[in-house]
Amino acid sequence: MVKEKQWNVAVVGATGAVGQKIIQYLEEVDFPVDEVKVLSSARSAGKKIKFKDKELVVEEASPESFSGINIAFFSAGGSVSKQLVPEAVKRGAVVIDNTSAFRMDETVPLVVPEVNEKDLENHKGVIANPNCSTIQMVVALQPIKEAFGLSRVIVSTYQAVSGAGLEAQEELVQQTKQYLNGEEMTAAILPAGSDKRHFPIAFNALPQIDVFEDNGYTAEEMKMINETKKIMHISNLPVAATCVRLPVFTSHAESVYIETEKTGATVADVSNALQNGQSVILEDDPKTQTYPTPLSAANKKEVFVGRIRKDLDHEKGFHLWIVSDNLVKGAAWNTVQIAQSLVKNQLLNER
Repeated sequence: MVKEKQWNVAVVGATGAVGQKIIQYLEEVDFPVDEVKVLSSARSAGKKIKFKDKELVVEEASPESFSGINIAFFSAGGSVSKQLVPEAVKRGAVVIDNTSAFRMDETVPLVVPEVNEKDLENHKGVIANPNCSTIQMVVALQPIKEAFGLSRVIVSTYQAVSGAGLEAQEELVQQTKQYLNGEEMTAAILPAGSDKRHFPIAFNALPQIDVFEDNGYTAEEMKMINETKKIMHISNLPVAATCVRLPVFTSHAESVYIETEKTGATVADVSNALQNGQSVILEDDPKTQTYPTPLSAANKKEVFVGRIRKDLDHEKGFHLWIVSDNLVKGAAWNTVQIAQSLVKNQLLNER
């Protein structure tokens, strides 16, 4: 019996929420790992992380960290990726990057394995992991596209604060206590840490995620618009997005309106297509109030779809409610799935 090839892996941003989940899933799926390096900023160097039966010491990430590494997972912010990803590739690693640094680079595949796994064949050392809110939407839309085609997508999101990091979650807790104690709520993180003004998220809804672009859309909305077209290989697909932050800790929810290319599709047809879709779970029964929620989707790897309705005025229009854990399928799990695809399709550099 031939022994399975083992790979040397590095995780950059290993002490962050997504980095920790990547490590968890590598262990959970028994990924064929020989050596694991856990890397971070100088601030977190020296911390210890458990992987299988080993205790790994976090090292400060540097160009030399990637010598001998086959796969490097990056989840430490765009500036770190821009600085160190080329260094990792130069040393022979294949990088799976969780930031927006390379997503719209024409030479970099932007991959959700259930939708466009074949794009991995064209990688030149870097693969981009899409935005969390985009991932769950395209997973749900792909089986509909295959069955009936797509001619329009309009999405409104209801996004969890965990998408803005641990500090945003802590601020939600603090603001909730302040509000319940009759105190003035203080805000320093949301809607965008780099923007001029900040607003409380507790007991609130913020129609801004990331900074505004010159066209009036936010950067988050433009990510959804542009990434959806790239991943689904429909460059002229009309896509519109409104992204809203809610005081929810985990899992993004989305109200999505689509128009199909083919006529005659029914709710039952769309439901059947979704039931046959990869990583999609249908939770849709109005009679028993069955539909997905952020709480019910938390810590799960799938994308959940409910509230499927035919539009009352447009023959080809349908409405869907899509929910998924933004740190799981929206980030860490999709990243590990990409790594599994690279191994399965023999797309890694041998040492």
